[in-house]
Amino acid sequence: MSENIANFFIELERVYQSKTPFVVFRKPNEDLVTAFVQKTQELQELKSYDEAGFVFAPFNSKEQKIFFPFDECDSFSIKIRDNELLEINEIKAEKPKFDLIEVSDSSKEKHIAIVQNAIDFIKSNNAQKIVLSRKETLKIANLNVLDTFKKMLMAYKNAFVYLWFHPEVGLWMGATPEKLLTVEKGNFKTMALAGTQKYTGTTNVVWPNKEKQEQQYVTEFILNNLEESVENLKVSEPFTVQAGNLVHIRTDISGKLKSDDSLESIINSLHPTPAVCGLPKTVAAAFILQNEGYHRAYYSGFLGELNINNATNLFVNLRCMQLENKVASIYVGGGITADSIPENEWEETVSKTEVMKKVLF
Repeated sequence: MSENIANFFIELERVYQSKTPFVVFRKPNEDLVTAFVQKTQELQELKSYDEAGFVFAPFNSKEQKIFFPFDECDSFSIKIRDNELLEINEIKAEKPKFDLIEVSDSSKEKHIAIVQNAIDFIKSNNAQKIVLSRKETLKIANLNVLDTFKKMLMAYKNAFVYLWFHPEVGLWMGATPEKLLTVEKGNFKTMALAGTQKYTGTTNVVWPNKEKQEQQYVTEFILNNLEESVENLKVSEPFTVQAGNLVHIRTDISGKLKSDDSLESIINSLHPTPAVCGLPKTVAAAFILQNEGYHRAYYSGFLGELNINNATNLFVNLRCMQLENKVASIYVGGGITADSIPENEWEETVSKTEVMKKVLF
């Protein structure tokens, strides 16, 4: 490991131990790892989408969006190539010991019952799709947060990998495969991502109609909500992408913003997306808040750079966990349609927990 990389993580360790608000992240398929460290302990809320900084927003749009203003942060970064990541992760460390904490949130029976409730609700023509989630809680001894972050950098090259902390909120980390949007010099990009299978060594897979339909719902929702704000829309054919031990169906969507001040309206129209909420959005969100049985907090919200270097890069907060007092809460979910099978939906969430467990143990 080079001296520069070692120094980067030494400084990151110092920041983490000081309990100062910070975020460190790497964008998909890039080498650059960047840290923003807020100069004060203040908990700041996003006031305007014209501001520049790092935003951390919850699933529930009515709750507080936390903001690290760029001009109130120190920042440092380093490029780390794949071979250097491999070297970093070859450093031997004691494997954490863990116990599954049995809580009602993560019980198989409860989740299957909620899924069946959603299927019945959808079949009564109340909705097209509802995304239901759960959290699995693990008690972990001797967990090293920065070593876990290093493992995530190595394991999930094509994801947005981050570690975020504020003393009044706590510590979150994740490796999300889903972009909410990118805007740079008026050019707009997003993606429709849905459908899940286990990765078996190839992306040449056959998708069931249920999964293809689910992904089509997401694509149509995005296109319908962009019509007023984005022109020259281009839509790719659906294709399969790998995300850790899973594969998903993805469609890329791009265009040109009609107005420079349309960012806020686009974010509000897209979030929460059908990939984390459902359709119709308001009906699905109400069902989730009433029936899911726990608080999602920042899971399935969004995060990323806002107006940094004349660009905005926001990602949906999937494949993430919250760490508090040696307890890791892993958040996972799946899209429910009329064709869903409750037992299969449970198994899909189990597969998704492996994304985070892979870097914990």
